[in-house]
Amino acid sequence: MTLEQIVFLITAVVMVIAALRVVTTPHLVHAALWLIVALFGGAVMYVLLSVPFLAVAQVVIYVGAIAILMIFAIMLTRRELRDRGPQTGKQWPLAALVALAVLAGVLVLLRAWPGYGTTSAAAVPPDSLKMLGQSLVAPQGYVIPFEVASVLLLAALIGAIYIAWGRRSGK
Repeated sequence: MTLEQIVFLITAVVMVIAALRVVTTPHLVHAALWLIVALFGGAVMYVLLSVPFLAVAQVVIYVGAIAILMIFAIMLTRRELRDRGPQTGKQWPLAALVALAVLAGVLVLLRAWPGYGTTSAAAVPPDSLKMLGQSLVAPQGYVIPFEVASVLLLAALIGAIYIAWGRRSGK
């Protein structure tokens, strides 16, 4: 086994454990911190695939911005709620079975795909970073969904601040 394969296996195990802890931990802040671990594992995977730009973007955008925004929103809104009720629904076993069925379906589709396991990082065209940049900022590309997502996140943060501020001032 090469060092790259060992790092991949360790990272994959850590990511799976972190993803499971995201959905099984009873504390919301702990779930957000486990999400940061899982997202950082994704950045490590990008480094292993020799795509450092996406690794840095993963850390800056997801770990650095969105996860921290989630933690601030949780901290602002959960202060007054104090976990009064149960944190899991009554149908979580059914949801777990559906998730396992979807996972099995994805695995079956991947196995049936003729390109499964045959592509490598060397098959990436050399201008892929330029093409990615153009597709992100082109009007017909993904600039509109990114902007809509940023506005929604900003609205969620402003709403969380409003809710926290209103409860603190007695409204």
